[in-house]
Amino acid sequence: MSNETTINEPVLPEVKMHLYRPNEPTKGRIVRSEVCTASKKAAGIVRHVEIDVSGTDLAGNCMPGQSIGVIPPGTTEHGKPHAVRLYSLASPSIGEQGNKSIISTTVKRTIEEHWETHRLFLGVASNYLCDLGEGDQVFLTGPAGKRFILPTDVNAHDYMFFATGTGIAPFRGMILDLIARGCTSQITLIMGAPYRTDLLYHETMRSLEQKHANFRYLTAISRERQNDGHDRMYVQDRLTTERDDLGPQLASERNLVYICGVAGMELGIFQKMATMLSGSSLEQYLRVDSEVLSDINGWDRRMIQRQIRPTRRVFLEVYA
Repeated sequence: MSNETTINEPVLPEVKMHLYRPNEPTKGRIVRSEVCTASKKAAGIVRHVEIDVSGTDLAGNCMPGQSIGVIPPGTTEHGKPHAVRLYSLASPSIGEQGNKSIISTTVKRTIEEHWETHRLFLGVASNYLCDLGEGDQVFLTGPAGKRFILPTDVNAHDYMFFATGTGIAPFRGMILDLIARGCTSQITLIMGAPYRTDLLYHETMRSLEQKHANFRYLTAISRERQNDGHDRMYVQDRLTTERDDLGPQLASERNLVYICGVAGMELGIFQKMATMLSGSSLEQYLRVDSEVLSDINGWDRRMIQRQIRPTRRVFLEVYA
């Protein structure tokens, strides 16, 4: 397919980056830390952590979709300082509750067992952050990232957000940002989780949906039946179950697609888009080589960026 300019390509704003680097970090102070899963009996432990960055250049210069770096104290088993770990910002650009000096992130405790040794592995940075309490200090770097952000003119586009797990972090900030900026566009969030108890910021999103007619919140539970009676599903399956509503938005020249979560989720979304759209409607999101377009079910992740190339109307941030 052609490499022509994407229809209605979004214009992105300039953002501040790397105001603080690993060799010269700044300090923040924890002001809030709370579990943000739908139930405290969820399979994983995920916390919403708010950090006061008053007096630093991070205040007012962090955009949702960017990341901040956290430097855990201590050294590795080889005696070297721990490396910076990046965490997506979950706060809007105006800060938590309109306070530009309070930024936030979403942290899942990493607690695993090594298959070979049967020894317990605890993620250094995630457990450090989750252990911190109100008043504790933390070394920060950043912000990082300039591509996975909202466009300059938020009313020029509609938005379809696909999230799994802590991939909802940037979308929490973006959705709060859109609402605070008076955006009247269609905003859809599809949130995926293994179980209903694992949904993050669930009550917040339900409340926003009730208050704002242009915001729609859908969930996709992969290991149990849905509350609406549907069988187990992944985020892309909502494009089928809600086709009458989501189909027109997806086909619209106004729409942007944002994807954030575990690596691999993007393939299923791309496949679903390719089955629902054709011609210019598909080309606005994906440039697909003709030899693979006839076998959508045979796609694999190795084809992405080679034979399946997302356009600038697709924003992708996935992690292992």
